Amino acid sequence: MNIGSVTIPSKLVLAPMAGVTDLGFRTVCRELSGCYTVTEMVSSKALCYQDKKSIPLLKLGEIEHPAAAQIFGSDPACMEQAAGLAAEISGAQIIDINMGCPVPKVAQSGDGSGLMRTPELAARVLEAVVCGAGGRPVTVKFRLGWDKGSINCVEFARMMEQAGAAAVAVHGRTRKQMYAGEANWDYIRAVKEAVTVPVIANGDVFTPEAAVRILRYTGADMAMVGRGVFGNPWLLQQCAAALAGEEIPPLPPLAQRCDTAVRQFEINAAHKGEKVACLEARRHYAWYLKGVPYAGYYKEQISKISTMEDIYKVTEGIKRDLR
Repeated sequence: MNIGSVTIPSKLVLAPMAGVTDLGFRTVCRELSGCYTVTEMVSSKALCYQDKKSIPLLKLGEIEHPAAAQIFGSDPACMEQAAGLAAEISGAQIIDINMGCPVPKVAQSGDGSGLMRTPELAARVLEAVVCGAGGRPVTVKFRLGWDKGSINCVEFARMMEQAGAAAVAVHGRTRKQMYAGEANWDYIRAVKEAVTVPVIANGDVFTPEAAVRILRYTGADMAMVGRGVFGNPWLLQQCAAALAGEEIPPLPPLAQRCDTAVRQFEINAAHKGEKVACLEARRHYAWYLKGVPYAGYYKEQISKISTMEDIYKVTEGIKRDLR
């Protein structure tokens, strides 16, 4: 499949999620499944003001191509400048605009899913990003609408296509729903029928069977997998097998899963520094142990991790004591 001039060799997308899909996690997901990846979202204002904390979020891994850099904001001039900066810093082949983030501090200020309340402004933002992207394709991720009384994703998608979007990704929930309830795939199907650019379907892909179903039901071109990968990058591997009509591989043994987690943390330590990587590893490592019997003691130990040596010691104990 192509997004603009860029060939994407997978029907799977790892959803960009702030605080989750960092360089280390994207790398292990890509190694396991070959999925298409997108950076965590970066504020256009932060880029324009040269915020040093935002720049590392745009770093891509060696194997992470083609990939997209995601930016958010609602000021067209700032977004145009940020698109160029994001492309230059990341080396990404595609620029993605987040018009779907439901977090109040983002949406209530008119950014993220707040742009679905001002579609004309959203179109101007997209046009500005297309100008700033240096010929790279620009994609947009959005939701069904602000709430169930103002679902406008079909009209919004048409406007985005007319403004220059090379593809659209649709999360089957409104902003008000956040992540509650069930995703409505009917609206994603309606978007697919309304536009000619590729459509990426997002929402409730928690099993490999769901990845197959969402594409079959909506007619979308790619399936985006989000919260189901928390501590479980193998879900993407299983989804890839299901979409290829192959036998779905089982979840690896716990020891192997721990090795993957440690690799993720080592990549992040090299990228972010040991202190930050280990603090963030507390949450991620606990996710890797979800559903593991008798893991309470080690989850408590994980909550105290502060060095890579702590991670290695905890991992040694998990491998010895748990299955």
